[in-house]
Amino acid sequence: MRVFGLGNAESTYNLEDFIKSEALEERIYRLRCVEGWSMVVPWVGFSLADMLKKFEPNSKAKYVEFTTLYDKFRMPGQKRCVLRWPYVEGLRIDEAMNELPFMAVGLYGDVLPNQNGAPIRLVVP
Repeated sequence: MRVFGLGNAESTYNLEDFIKSEALEERIYRLRCVEGWSMVVPWVGFSLADMLKKFEPNSKAKYVEFTTLYDKFRMPGQKRCVLRWPYVEGLRIDEAMNELPFMAVGLYGDVLPNQNGAPIRLVVP
């Protein structure tokens, strides 16, 4: 993961940098997909707010942007023109620093599978 912007900890990080330093927890949230379906999922991960605090965002930071990996070879679904790739999502900084948004690395007690956004995905209830 590459982190940059209006903070004091710009760098490239490995997933392990966050998993080792965070106590993983389970949170049960309803997933409402943009495709129109929903289900209740027991996610495993850590607080987005706790992760962001490590990057020390300054007072000028207004948003947090999340951009997916764009690799048509490893992710052949990106060859379809269903969405503009890479997929980009964002939260206002106050939304991101709330305790509810969650960085999931697993679900149902297992490692997060590819079809659910592996290796890590943002979950915002």
